[in-house]
Order: sequence, then C-alpha cells, then structure tokens
Amino acid sequence: MTTVATRPATAARRKELFNEASAIMALEYSDALTLEDLARRLATSPRQLQRAFSEAGEPGPRAYLRRVRMTRAAELLENGWSVREAAGLVGYSQPAQFAKAFRREQGRLPAEVRRSRGGRL
Repeated sequence: MTTVATRPATAARRKELFNEASAIMALEYSDALTLEDLARRLATSPRQLQRAFSEAGEPGPRAYLRRVRMTRAAELLENGWSVREAAGLVGYSQPAQFAKAFRREQGRLPAEVRRSRGGRL
C-alpha cells in the first residue's frame, strides 16, 4: 500500500478547516449541527471536512461533536444540573438517548457523575 503525499497548501487548508469546524462546534454544540451544514458554512465538501478531521488525528466530525457535547455535559452534571437539564443544554431532546451516548463517550452513566459530586437526581 502506498501513501499519497499531500501538498503543503492542501494540508494547510485542511488544518484551517479543522480549526474552523472545531471552533464552530465548541460554540454551537447544543445546535443540530450536521456534517453537510458545517461543510456548507465552511465552503467545502463533507468529504474534505472528514479528511481534515482525519489528518488532525480525530475519528471524524460527528465523533468530535459528540465528545465536545459529552465533555460539556459532564461539567454541567458535576455542577449540579439534572440529567434532563444537561441533556437539553447539550442538544439532546431525549434523556435516554443522551445517557446512552454519555456512557459510550465517558464510560459511566450521567447519574453516576452527579452522585460523585453529591448532586441530587
């Protein structure tokens, strides 16, 4: 298997795409962000955006957004927000769906995070 060399200008553009996309995700994580909408906003294709994340060492835009959301959710839970409130604030309308994603990303249930900080359910 051969590796295709990436031109320096292409690599720089992909790094810029990753930085811009991750900044948008950090600010708008609670919104319904799709790969297609994000690519359109950055004047690129969804495939180029996926490549940008790959070159940055990330598994992909969706997984990156999920990690941003779950990191923020963990902060909320540690500060006493309920599971339902935290789910809504990070963009999940269904607490059960949120709990499943949280456990997959954080390795424990949202309620366990609350309990570890002395919060009430």
